[in-house]
Amino acid sequence: MKLLLERITKKDGYTIGRLSIDGTYFCDTLEDTDRGLTSDMTVEEILKIKVAGKTAIPTGTYRLTLSVQSRKFLGKEQYSFCHAYLPRLISVPGSEGVLIHIGNFPKDTDGCILVGRNTTPGAVMESTKTFKALYEKLQTYTGSIWITIR
Repeated sequence: MKLLLERITKKDGYTIGRLSIDGTYFCDTLEDTDRGLTSDMTVEEILKIKVAGKTAIPTGTYRLTLSVQSRKFLGKEQYSFCHAYLPRLISVPGSEGVLIHIGNFPKDTDGCILVGRNTTPGAVMESTKTFKALYEKLQTYTGSIWITIR
């Protein structure tokens, strides 16, 4: 399975994108500020530019896994259906624990990807519903899952 997150609006404080699955639009995304980081940069270069918890993920291609339980979200009611096994991006340079999760506003991202519908400037709505639908698709897939961010 191949996910593509195309960043379409880059503002000071947030980034809006469109997420496609195997070439078909699925939902909108919200990330922190895009500071021009790429997976081709060294970790040292990334850390000089990155603002912790307020920087979008470096562009590039990453494997996704559902096999790691998030301690941060464990016990949160909205994640009880998945026991906090959230989609996690593997080997993101300069970051650990980059997830796709529920949230609506830039303050909710903390360096991760939020999913929903971009019906309000700088936000995504219907995030819980969208996340559950995405999780169901990812969970039922038996092969490798990759996400490209550009």
